[in-house]
Parts: sequence; C-alpha cells; structure tokens
Amino acid sequence: MIAIIDYGMGNLRSVHKAFEAVGADARVTRDPKTIADASSVVLPGVGAFKDCMANLDAYGLIDPVRKAIQSGKPFLGICLGLQLLFEQSVEFGTVPGLGVLPGKVIRFDFEDGSDLKVPHMGWNTVNVKKDSVLFDATDPHPYFYFVHSYFVQPDNPSAVVTTTEYGREFVSGIEHENIHAFQFHPEKSQRAGLKLLEKFARLN
Repeated sequence: MIAIIDYGMGNLRSVHKAFEAVGADARVTRDPKTIADASSVVLPGVGAFKDCMANLDAYGLIDPVRKAIQSGKPFLGICLGLQLLFEQSVEFGTVPGLGVLPGKVIRFDFEDGSDLKVPHMGWNTVNVKKDSVLFDATDPHPYFYFVHSYFVQPDNPSAVVTTTEYGREFVSGIEHENIHAFQFHPEKSQRAGLKLLEKFARLN
C-alpha cells in the first residue's frame, strides 16, 4: 500500500487517481500508523512552502515523514514535496524545511531583461543525468508538466537525477538512496508521468 500524505494542501485527488490508473493500492492519509505501515510513501505539494511546513507541523506529520524516509522504504516527493525535503526556502523570508537533504530552495530571477515568466508553467523537457529505475533509458529527454516559481539547489550534486532548462539549468529531480523527488507533476504529465508512477509503485 502506498500512503499519500494528507496535510491539508496539495493535489491529493489527482495524485490518488493517477496511482489508481496504474493499478496501485494508494490511500490518502494523515494517520501516522498508516504511514508507518505503508510499503511506500508519497509527499505531494502545491502552495507556499511556509504554509505547507506549518500544516505538516499542525497535523503532527513531520516526525512520521522523517521516520518513513529513515526506514528505507521508497519515498516520492512531488513539486513542493521535493522542496520541503531541503533545509530551507527563501520563499517569504527564510523558512526551515524538513532538513532531510542538504541544500536550499530559491526563486527564479530573470532581471536580465528576459521575457520568461514566473512561475515556470507548462510542458518542458527533463534531462536524465544518470541511470534511474524510474526513467526509461531509451528516452533521456522526456516531457513533463511544471508549475513552480522556486527550485532546489542541492549541496550534493550526486543526488541530481534530472535537470531542466528555463532561462538557466535547474535541478528538476533528485534521487538519493530511497528518496525520489521531482519538481514536475507526474500526475499531470499523461503517459510519461503515469509510467514514472507505475515504476515507483513497483519498487516494493
């Protein structure tokens, strides 16, 4: 069973439906025991970093999330669920994150006269930088759907699994031990996204 963590924010229904579409047993939950008993855990996210951290704290979910990661079970972070894993974000001041991965979250800054819009929204290419169980080796540049104004800067470059170009090269995915986390939305990315979720569901 895959536990999709419900902290009162995020696109929970879309993520749940996407896992159902690939035949996975997924449940939306904020119960610590259900999260602990799950074979895999998913942390989705949409919204402001500070509000999401506040909700995780209010629902008593910070410790269950950290324990799920420490247990070694497959863990998937989606969009803000990637950003929350890091030490801090500069969104609305400096806000502490879960601190699972070293690094920070910063905002796109196009003050050089670029006409690129923030947020970065729509389909874009993902460049797969290393072998990964979640990507097809025959397609190193799949398309996924993005909606975000901030991106992660990991301190550990070996954790980077994908990058994407939007005015600059930014990290769009990390894989570290049992952690798989992506800035894009696989649940909104049609066939490529469903393939990724199906492979994640099969990790256990």
